[in-house]
Amino acid sequence: MLKTEAAILWNLHEPWSVEEVEIGDPVAKEVLVRLAASGLCHSDEHLVTGDIPATLPIIGGHEGAGVVEAVGPGVTEVSPGDHVVLSFVPACGRCRWCSTGHQNLCDLGMYLLGGVAISDGTHRIKARGQGIGTMVLLGTFSPYVCVHESSVIKIDDDLPLEKAALLGCGVVTGWGSAVYAAEVAAGDTVVIVGIGGIGINAVQGARLAGAKRIIAVDPVEFKREQAEAFGATHTAASLEDALPLVGQLTWGQMADKVILSPSVVTGDLIAPAMALVSKAGRLVVTGIAPAAQMDVQLNLFDLSMMQKEVRGTIFGTANPRADIPKLRRLCREGKLLLDELVTRTYKLQDINEGYQDMRDGKNLRGVIVYD
Repeated sequence: MLKTEAAILWNLHEPWSVEEVEIGDPVAKEVLVRLAASGLCHSDEHLVTGDIPATLPIIGGHEGAGVVEAVGPGVTEVSPGDHVVLSFVPACGRCRWCSTGHQNLCDLGMYLLGGVAISDGTHRIKARGQGIGTMVLLGTFSPYVCVHESSVIKIDDDLPLEKAALLGCGVVTGWGSAVYAAEVAAGDTVVIVGIGGIGINAVQGARLAGAKRIIAVDPVEFKREQAEAFGATHTAASLEDALPLVGQLTWGQMADKVILSPSVVTGDLIAPAMALVSKAGRLVVTGIAPAAQMDVQLNLFDLSMMQKEVRGTIFGTANPRADIPKLRRLCREGKLLLDELVTRTYKLQDINEGYQDMRDGKNLRGVIVYD
């Protein structure tokens, strides 16, 4: 039994509580990892607001990288001392979805919000004398995690772990939203709505895919400026401002691809986002909506007569076991910016400050760095 600290959400709309927890030893197919860092992703804010219906109490965090400390029986993918990135979607490699190239839809995803370990259906972590769940089977708001082998991706030792943590969600999800879900092609006009941790990497994905025009839409001036540094060719402060801009740039043809990644997706955003989409174009919905969201504003006549598409995506339609190492190589080659994503680092005890900075639009991405 290992004692450490973790940030726990006990009730909705409360601050994260940093307190002592006990982590059990890894059982069959489990891996104990000492983390170097954890990203402060907006998805964990959705736990606080209740948009993601997870079982509480829960340790947040789903972006992490570190070094393997110990492994349980039957683990074959990694050994103690290996550097690893944690993928927020597990990939068993054997189910129908994994075996057909859709690891982001692995059947093990059914356990993501249940809070108990895949291996035996129990809590691996305890606090205040009771079992505590973990965000998407990880719970990286703790310097140590005990996770299933299917969530662990081995990487080379040359990438700093503090930056590699972001490969577990934000970088791959944003990049994949452009490259895989939107299928951005050379010469395309692409609009990205919402320039947070996902949107800024969608900008990078569109740039690497050869887009001719990349229009970044965000109300925060700092984020629009950052988008230009990452490859955006134009910016707008709102969907309303983007509409005439995209029309002017494309001679009225509008954008081939639009990626919707605001802090919260609501049904009233779909119609104005679709107004930016060209004939035979595609809208990709990447951002998280409240789980109970059912009403969507959408002109069905425009959808069919203009042959437009709406596509959802999780993890950017990427395959964690293939794409996390791929993006690590792009970082090494200088094609994918990683260091520049981190606006500020925090200690675990300052997690609530980090999330307030995110709400205030001060960060592209905040990162917790562990000792």
